[in-house]
Amino acid sequence: MPKAARGAEPLHEQILKAAAPTVRHRRARDAVGDAEQRDGGYVGPRLARRILREARRQQEELEAEHGPGEPAPTARRCAAPESEEDDEDEEWPSLRRAAERDGRDGGADVEVDPEDEKALELFMSRAPPIRRTLADVIMEKITEKQTEVQTALSELSGRPMPQLDPRVLEVYRGVREVLSKYRSGKLPKAFKIIPALSNWEQILYITEPETWTAAAMYQATRIFSSNLKEGMAQRFYNLVLLPRVRDDIAEYKRLNFHLYMALKKALFKPGAWFKGILIPLCESGTCTLREAIIIGSILTKCSIPVLHSSAAMLKIAEMPYNGANSIFLRLLIDKKYALPFRVVDALVFHFLAFRTDQRTLPVLWHQSFLALAQRYKEDLSSEQKEALLELLKFHSHPQISAEIRRELTNSKTRDVEGQEPAVME
Repeated sequence: MPKAARGAEPLHEQILKAAAPTVRHRRARDAVGDAEQRDGGYVGPRLARRILREARRQQEELEAEHGPGEPAPTARRCAAPESEEDDEDEEWPSLRRAAERDGRDGGADVEVDPEDEKALELFMSRAPPIRRTLADVIMEKITEKQTEVQTALSELSGRPMPQLDPRVLEVYRGVREVLSKYRSGKLPKAFKIIPALSNWEQILYITEPETWTAAAMYQATRIFSSNLKEGMAQRFYNLVLLPRVRDDIAEYKRLNFHLYMALKKALFKPGAWFKGILIPLCESGTCTLREAIIIGSILTKCSIPVLHSSAAMLKIAEMPYNGANSIFLRLLIDKKYALPFRVVDALVFHFLAFRTDQRTLPVLWHQSFLALAQRYKEDLSSEQKEALLELLKFHSHPQISAEIRRELTNSKTRDVEGQEPAVME
C-alpha cells in the first residue's frame, strides 16, 4: 500500500474536515438555497429551517412567560420596539385622535342622499367584470405551473412540481390563526419576511387574508407598502386590500377605522394606490356613492404628487362614464394642481362627449363641471369655452349651470394674450 505524501492528511481526516460545517460553507449553501428559491419559485430548505427555528424560539418564549397551553395576551406592549412595525401600539392612539379630528376618518357614518344614490345607480355597469381576488390568481398560477412542469418533465424523469415544505405550511397556518385574532402587539416574524419571498403571493394565500382582523390588515399594509416594489404593492392593494374595503363598506355601511388607515398608509406608494385601488374601482362600473365618498375623502386629506394625480385624471377622463368618475374627478380638480394642458384638454373632451347623451345627468356631473370651470377657466382655449357654453344648452341645472356660464364668460383664455375678460350680458 503506497504511503501518503509528506504533508498530506490521512483520507479519513480529510473526509471529516470536509463534512464539518464552516461559516464559508454555510454561506455558500445559503446562496444555493436562495438561488433555488429565486429560480424555482418556492421556499428553499435553508429558509424553511430558519423560519421553523424562529417560530420555535418565539413559542418557547411565550410558554416561558405565560405557561404552556395558556394564550399570550394580544394587548402586550413592547418596551423597546425593534423596528417601525413594532411600535404600532404607540402610534394608534395618535392616529385615532387625528381621525376624530378629521371627522370622517376611521369609518365614521357617511350620510348619503337616497335620490343621489338612485341617480348614480342608473349609470352603473349592467355587466360588471368579475372581481378577482388573491385566491383566484393563486389557483390560476398553480394550474398553469403544474401544466408547464408536467409537460416539460414528462419526457425526462417525471418528477412532480416542487411543493411547499410541509413544515412551512404548518408555520404559516399558525400565522393565519394569529392574524385572524390579532388586535395589537407584535406580528410573527415569519409574516414580516413574506415581502422578501419570491412566491410571496402563494405564502400570503396560505394565511387567508379574508380572515384577518382589520387591525391585522392595517399592519400588513404597512409592511407591504414599505417593502414591496410598486408593481407588487399594486397587486397587494388590488387583490387583498380593495376587496376587503369594499366588502366592509357593503356589510356595515361604513368603513372600519383600521381599514381606513390602511388606505391612507397605502398612499406611501401613490402610483400603486391609483393603479391598484382607484382606477380598478372606477373601471368596475359598480362603485357606489358611499364607496366613492369614503375613498374620495382620502384624496382630500392626503398630499399626492401632481404627476400621479395627473395620470389618474387622464385615465378617468377617458373611461366610460359612471357616477363615481365625477366624484373622483371633482376631488382631484379641487386640489388645484398646475395641470399640463394635455390633462386639461382631456377633461374638456370628457365633458364634451355628453353633447349627444340624452340621459338626465346627476348633480355630481354638474358639480364636477363647475369645479373644472372654477379651477382651470384660464387654461382653456377660446374654442373650448365656446364648446362648453354650447354644452350648457344640452345639459343644464337650475342653480349650477348659471354659475358655470359666469365662470367661463368672465375669464381669460390661454390662446389670446392680453385679452380682457368678457362682460356677461
